[in-house]
Amino acid sequence: MRAIFDLAPAAGELIALDADTFVNAASAEAARRAAGGVIAGVDAVMEGWADAAFAAVRPPGHHAEPDRPMGFCLFASVAVAARHARARWGLKRIAVVDFDVHHGNGTQDIFAPDPDLFYASSHQLPCYPGTGASSEHGAARNVVNLPLSPGAGSMEFREAWEYLGLPALAAFAPELLLVSAGFDAHRADPLAQLRLDTLDFGWITDRLLAVADSCCCGRIVSALEGGYDLDALAASASLHVRRLMRL
Repeated sequence: MRAIFDLAPAAGELIALDADTFVNAASAEAARRAAGGVIAGVDAVMEGWADAAFAAVRPPGHHAEPDRPMGFCLFASVAVAARHARARWGLKRIAVVDFDVHHGNGTQDIFAPDPDLFYASSHQLPCYPGTGASSEHGAARNVVNLPLSPGAGSMEFREAWEYLGLPALAAFAPELLLVSAGFDAHRADPLAQLRLDTLDFGWITDRLLAVADSCCCGRIVSALEGGYDLDALAASASLHVRRLMRL
């Protein structure tokens, strides 16, 4: 974290960390607060005064690797929150489900060596960042990648989760479920070519709630990742939150 703050330019300046990731004087603090927002969601759920939590934060985090920011991401916020859940709450088995259109290479890199962490992702492939093949399994088959071809839509998305992703998640039996909730797989989003509808995000939220109910007393914390068509983002995130609220 300190290295990111050390990179911060002077006020009014902008520097490029890679071809996609630019920072100004306030970026590192924004990223720190984004990670803190997900941590606050974990605490709210673990303390019991919230049944579920959604952190509407930016910048996103799932591309940030342990030693490298990339893809709009500075800190791997959801992975940081998982580490916090272990350190403060003594949890051991923690899962992340990621339905952003881009593969969360940073989260996978952090989780893959630890058999008590689980990562499952649906994403377009080929697409940025080029990782997330179905052959990438982690140290103990604790990574499940569900690559979808450009142009894939609701049927392919739902079948991948119904027959592969959700059964693997349930078998892992997490004590806490974290969600990297990217809404850029929506058909209206300009950054990729998946063709999901708003209702698909409600469907996956319902399925994740069912697993959380059966495995971890309903404990689920979601964090915003991608989503770049503002109307589609607003509709999809709103439905996701309403479903988290059991509405």
